[in-house]
Amino acid sequence: MTYTIIIILVAFLIVCGIAGTAIQQNNERKANAKREEVNRQRSIYEETEESIVAALQMPVSQLLIGVLRTRSLNCLKAINEYSPSLDLYNKIEDIKKTIAGINTTEAAPDQNTFILPKTDKVIIKYIQAVKKLRGILRSEHSKGNIPSAFFVQEETALANLQLRVNIETLMKRATDAVENKMQGSARQYIEKAITALGNYKTQTEYTIERTADFEAMRDGLEMNVKDNNLKQILEEKEKENKEIDSLFAPKKKW
Repeated sequence: MTYTIIIILVAFLIVCGIAGTAIQQNNERKANAKREEVNRQRSIYEETEESIVAALQMPVSQLLIGVLRTRSLNCLKAINEYSPSLDLYNKIEDIKKTIAGINTTEAAPDQNTFILPKTDKVIIKYIQAVKKLRGILRSEHSKGNIPSAFFVQEETALANLQLRVNIETLMKRATDAVENKMQGSARQYIEKAITALGNYKTQTEYTIERTADFEAMRDGLEMNVKDNNLKQILEEKEKENKEIDSLFAPKKKW
């Protein structure tokens, strides 16, 4: 009887130990999952805040700004559920007030007001920011956070903006190349821009006008090449005539 009790107690302790280990491992998994989710939401929040800063410098709609602000708000709410704090609560309330103050009926800025940044470094950052905004927009649409009609509207606007940045960059580089008499490089920029504009799915007043501008630049380059070739031919002809004249000129008597 005593041995039976001892065996039962040992078995019980083993079961308790196994159960305790399983509970501990489960708690650790939950803690790790919690940390991973908090880190994921924090990364999304930081990315969104960076995009908001960039978007505020661009001709984008207040509707898009509202989507970005709401994305930040949802991230903070998710983090607060896992790790609540007064600081997070205050941030959430501040963003709620900011969203409430957004005038979503305000007309989107005219993209014709867009001015290309002065340095290549800033231009690259601008292009990256537009691409990131398009990625965020697609992500929010896939999650069902924004309606399809709004997605199409804002995606089209961002695509047009990205095209403008690329085309205006090519125009700047082509113009600089022409001024520096780098006709080969200038022609490459011009042809690249004409191709991009021609392949753009939706032709607008901007694409039509810019295509005409680049074609005029290309025609100017071709005319310049023809003029230079003609000038070179005339110079060579004049040099040849002078050589012939010198051969048949009267010999000087010494």
